[in-house]
Amino acid sequence: MSSREPLEIPERASPSETEKAKINEVIKLLGMAATRFPGQCSDAAILRFLRARNLNVKKATKMFKENLKWRLVYKPDRIQWDDVAQEAATGKIYRANYVDKHERTVLVLRPGFQNTNSVEDQIRYLVYCMESAISRLEHGQEDMVWLINFQRWNASCISVKATRETAHMLQDRYPERLGIAILYSPPKLFESFWLLEPFLEQKTDKKVKFVYSDQPHTKRY
Repeated sequence: MSSREPLEIPERASPSETEKAKINEVIKLLGMAATRFPGQCSDAAILRFLRARNLNVKKATKMFKENLKWRLVYKPDRIQWDDVAQEAATGKIYRANYVDKHERTVLVLRPGFQNTNSVEDQIRYLVYCMESAISRLEHGQEDMVWLINFQRWNASCISVKATRETAHMLQDRYPERLGIAILYSPPKLFESFWLLEPFLEQKTDKKVKFVYSDQPHTKRY
């Protein structure tokens, strides 16, 4: 049985007056970047970075600038299907045709269906799927659900580098996009591996829930 604390799903609140003031502070610090990239510098986007850094304006601004530079170089919105078709062949990541009880988009990940060895290509495919899922979020939606299904998973699937890169991408490039990550029926070996390796910041780790098919109480959230 997992020793993790019961998960609480906080409601996505509208920005408070304090948050609105801090959004304006970040916009000022961004300077011309806010004018050059209005689509990336929306209030909602800035608020996600602020919340990821506990409303620390300097830290959020630094993180936001690093993300803008990354998007300019990596060009995540220009990744095409042909660029990731090989990675997608086994259906290891896909957007579900259903939503959760909070009407959030569900991204399904099946690490047991890994079919390549290039972490760089695997991360590019993850970015493609994230961008696709985000582009289909309903108006006002900011976060999504990750359903990680461990069907066919075994010890040979463990990749510390891939796990670290995935955590980095989620936390630093798509902060506050994760509403909840449901790890469905992971082998005990994986949970031990997860607990021994601190891949996630505490704030993100609290959104992770281990669910087991033979433990009904773990299925509630």
